[in-house]
Amino acid sequence: MNLELFIARKVHGGSGKNDMSRPAVIIATTGIALGIAVMLLSVAIVIGFKHQIRDKVIAFGSHIQISNYDNNQSYETKAITVSDSLLQELRNTPNVRHTQRYATKPGIIKTESDVQGIILKGIDQNFDWEFYRPNIIEGDTITPSQAVAEDDFLPPPASKEALISQYLSRLLNLKVGDTFFVYFVQEEGIRARKLTVKGIYCTNFEEYDKQFILADIKQIQQINNWNDQQASGIEILVDDYSKLDETTDKLYFKTANRMSADQETLLPRNIEELNPQIFSWLGMLDINVVIILTLMLTVASFNMISGLLIIILEKTNMIGILKALGAKNWNIRKIFLYQSAFLIGKGLLWGNIIGLALILIQYYTNIIPLNPETYYVSYVPVELNLWYILAINAGTFILSLLILIIPSMVIAKISPAKSIRFE
Repeated sequence: MNLELFIARKVHGGSGKNDMSRPAVIIATTGIALGIAVMLLSVAIVIGFKHQIRDKVIAFGSHIQISNYDNNQSYETKAITVSDSLLQELRNTPNVRHTQRYATKPGIIKTESDVQGIILKGIDQNFDWEFYRPNIIEGDTITPSQAVAEDDFLPPPASKEALISQYLSRLLNLKVGDTFFVYFVQEEGIRARKLTVKGIYCTNFEEYDKQFILADIKQIQQINNWNDQQASGIEILVDDYSKLDETTDKLYFKTANRMSADQETLLPRNIEELNPQIFSWLGMLDINVVIILTLMLTVASFNMISGLLIIILEKTNMIGILKALGAKNWNIRKIFLYQSAFLIGKGLLWGNIIGLALILIQYYTNIIPLNPETYYVSYVPVELNLWYILAINAGTFILSLLILIIPSMVIAKISPAKSIRFE
């Protein structure tokens, strides 16, 4: 039988309303509850925000891009030859989920009243619509034309459909079904293409929404005088984002010593290498979480320390009696540590109820809005992660108990003779 645990249960269960320690116990338990609720909310919001922004960046550029080694950072790219055999070889790489050709071309939209610079992104029939489809607010996705024309002697027909952002729709006063001209500057002169708005999307990621228009890749192939297999590069989606660097390295070794059919050198780069500023900014959010966790743990620990000292002071008579009966200091300290564990557990219980309730309410209702022009999302994003929840609870419980070992040492200084007469 665990005598210390038995006594701790009796002492904890017998606490009355008139106990001197009751206000301190309530404050300590409340501090733990509020601390754990704030920590859960902070982690859920930061993880949700990071994943929302990351997914939006990936939607515009995929997890990994393979392009011409000689390309610069502009969207005016040199072509590579993307054969079906190359695509199949890339698909056979572990962790690779999907591959697709793409092409980009800077252009200028001209309407009756406005002029706007844009990036035309060409896609083929293998394009993954998983991200865009839920973000289409009007119309529908575009349907690129077939990869090979029925008549080999004629240029392959290109679809004239385009998917534009809500930002460009409002700026240029374009609606679904409207047509517009896009002008491209070439060495031989200016080329124009007439496109029709098939759909309007909104990701609230203004940095990209104000630039990108999706259209048939053949529009760009014809403007650049490329054949059906030439493109700006290959976009690759992976199954496990945590293995992004590992997968990039595997693709690099597959393509580093390999040239395409037209002797172009291939270069794979992942989304974090292509957008270092954005991902550095997202990485800095982790510092905010560490600061919040540290502050909450510090406040909760101080509340528990003060509460434990008051409980020890209130139970001085009991400590003296136990010492007179032969109990050792460590055995008595264990009684109060057990009692502290009960209080910490109660605080964790209420903290989890409050924190998880708020997270679930926001997750299902998006009741707390944000300014998308500032935060790139229209509501506070939250994400539940079981491992983080368990880690926060276990870490808080263990750290609080370890910290309470120090103030419990005051028991060793209590004299049995004086403590029995203490009032």
